[in-house]
Amino acid sequence: MDTLWEFLKNPFAWGLAIGLALTFFTWKSAVAAKMNLKKENKRLQSEMRELETHLNTQLKINASGNNSIQEKIDTLQEQNENLRVNLAALQNKPGRSETRALHTMETAVRLMREQAPGFASAWEVALRQAESEYEEAAGGLRKLVRKVIALPTPAETTEGDELEEKG
Repeated sequence: MDTLWEFLKNPFAWGLAIGLALTFFTWKSAVAAKMNLKKENKRLQSEMRELETHLNTQLKINASGNNSIQEKIDTLQEQNENLRVNLAALQNKPGRSETRALHTMETAVRLMREQAPGFASAWEVALRQAESEYEEAAGGLRKLVRKVIALPTPAETTEGDELEEKG
């Protein structure tokens, strides 16, 4: 026992004991940190798998939505092309140009009655105005308004005026 006391009194023994204690605490801290890192790594991996699953689900939903929208766009483009072809065919039907000329003349006659009866130059001006009005009415907002509201055509208006003049 005396040798043990003498050894403990030696400064080397104190240094060795302090060094071993520091090594033990450092090792214990490293083991605890390693265990915490393993737990954190498992938690992060499970969270990452969960996020990947969510992302895959979201991508599938977006892809199916995009596919349905693309199908609708393709269908609408086909319908648009068909309507364009039908409209062109209807505009090229026989009698269309005669109807246009009749409409233009009727509008010009109505304008002549209002503006200046008996003057040829006024007739030409009225004729040009009627043609430009018909061109505006043939396409665009006026055509849409006329169809939606079902306004009478100039031919119907002229017939109504003639009935009033006769009666």
